[in-house]
Amino acid sequence: MNHELSPAELIKRALNRLEIPERPKSLYDPVKYTLALGGKRIRPQLVLLGCGMCGGNPEDAVKAALAVELLHNFTLIHDDIMDQANSRRGKPAVHVRWDTSTAILSGDVMFNLAYQQLEHYIPENGFPPELFAQLHREFSEATRIVCEGQALDMEFETAIEVELDAYIHMITCKTAALLDASLKMGALIAGADSKTVETIGRLGLEAGIAFQIQDDLLDAVADPDKFGKRVGGDIYEGKKTWLSLEALKRTSGDERNKISAILQNALCTETDVQYVIDAYQKHGIIRDSEEAIKNHYISCLSALGQFKESPYKEAVLNLIETLSKRDN
Repeated sequence: MNHELSPAELIKRALNRLEIPERPKSLYDPVKYTLALGGKRIRPQLVLLGCGMCGGNPEDAVKAALAVELLHNFTLIHDDIMDQANSRRGKPAVHVRWDTSTAILSGDVMFNLAYQQLEHYIPENGFPPELFAQLHREFSEATRIVCEGQALDMEFETAIEVELDAYIHMITCKTAALLDASLKMGALIAGADSKTVETIGRLGLEAGIAFQIQDDLLDAVADPDKFGKRVGGDIYEGKKTWLSLEALKRTSGDERNKISAILQNALCTETDVQYVIDAYQKHGIIRDSEEAIKNHYISCLSALGQFKESPYKEAVLNLIETLSKRDN
């Protein structure tokens, strides 16, 4: 990888070369705006790294990586509408910069552009005849699962009680499934066997679950200046998180009733939020969430250990270590 473009550079170059029509401007300008917002580009990089780890040429996986990045950004446009979020990566959300109808339509065409990228993987371009169907199946399945995760997340907003296992299933669908699919698609392009594809997918699933529980934890304990959000934002919003569900499970009587009332109160105060965070500390929930995160990252590294040493494996390891050590 030393003499080649890095995965991040390959993605950047591919996005710059992506042919997006000029008209109608109301349809395509929001697409260009969204892609220009940047981000870590973790998912498309995983497509390239997964391909490299399995002995393939990452450049062969660039179109699949673009498909994943377009799909991810499509979900963000629609998520911001559903969450009534005003900003994305420090800039006005598409539905705020333009309007809701424009945002929905631009998200839809981005979804179409994502699928168009997969048309590259046909025998005429030198790929095995079965590859297009394999990638299409993996991509479609991931899309459906992500939608299921978003639907469950919305259901949980109004549910009085949610089991922790149900929450883990939700974040597996909403967050981890696309990491799983990204690595699997890269492996398929490299010609990996089914066992290898499943192993590399498990790596993505475990990393995704760890990442989301870590987000839940950081919401309660991170420095707000670094995290970019106010402390306890999930509590103010009454979101179901790993920590809040554990708090309801581990408390009883008046304490449980008060925590439940705070989580259901859209007008809760800073004192209320601090009460819940104190309960997290008191009942060992902060400590145990850290342990859960650690265990999922260990499972992730265990799957990674099944692959032979390579610069691509090292890059995935560095990415996992960066994610596991983030404090904001």
